[in-house]
Amino acid sequence: MLAQKLAVVTGAARGLGLAVARDLAAAGCQVLMVGRDGDTIENAAQALRASGHEVLPHVADVTDAGAVAALAARLRREFGRADILVNNAGVLLEPKGFAVPPDGASVFAVDPELVAATHACNALAPLRLIQAVVPLMRDHGWGRIVNVSSSMGQLAEMGGFWPGYRMSKAALNALTRLTAKELEGSAIKINSVCPGWCRTGMGGQDATRSADEGARGIVWAALLPEDGPSGGFFRDGKAIDW
Repeated sequence: MLAQKLAVVTGAARGLGLAVARDLAAAGCQVLMVGRDGDTIENAAQALRASGHEVLPHVADVTDAGAVAALAARLRREFGRADILVNNAGVLLEPKGFAVPPDGASVFAVDPELVAATHACNALAPLRLIQAVVPLMRDHGWGRIVNVSSSMGQLAEMGGFWPGYRMSKAALNALTRLTAKELEGSAIKINSVCPGWCRTGMGGQDATRSADEGARGIVWAALLPEDGPSGGFFRDGKAIDW
C-alpha cells in the first residue's frame, strides 16, 4: 500500500528532515523533499536516489505563501495527490547557549520581531501547508500529518528563555489540536511529535540523540495504521503532556 503513498517532507535537506525522507522512502513511499536552497536540496535528493530511494527535490521557502501555493499546484498537477505531510522545517533564531541561557534569549530582552519571524516559520508555515495539502488528502480519503514539535513548547513543563521558539511550538501544538478536531470522523490523522534533543544544526553536537533516533518517532506518526491516534503529542510513539 505504501508504494502508492506520496509524502511531503519540509526541511528535508539535512538533519531530521533528511533522515525522515530517507526512512519514508525506505518504507516504500515516494517522497517530495522540500528545502529553501536549490543546490542543497537537489544534492540531498541525489544522494538518496543513489541509494535506491524514490525521492524528488522541491525548492520552496515555506514561509512564503506564493511558494506554498506553487507546491500545492505541483502536487495536484504532477501527482494528483498528497498522502503524508511532515511539517519539519523550523528555526531557532534566538541565541542558543543551552548550558547557560544567554541574556538575548530572555523574555525580557528578546527582539519581538525575531519572535514574529520564528512564529512565521514554526507555526504559520505549517498552517499554510495544511491548508494546501488537506484538500488533496480528502480527495483520496486518507492522510497523515506530522507536526514536528518540541518539549520546549510543553505548557505543562514550560521553562524560561527562548520565548520565540517555545511560543511557536506551543502554537504548533495548538494547531495540531485544532486540525484534529476539524478532521474528526475522517481518515486523515494529525499528531505532534517531539523528536527529542537531536544532534543537528539546530540542536548542536552536545545533544543526546542522533537525527536517526529522532526521526523514528516522526516516521511512526507518518505511517500510523487506521486505528492509530490523532490529535496527540508523542515522543518515541508514547504520549506526552501538552
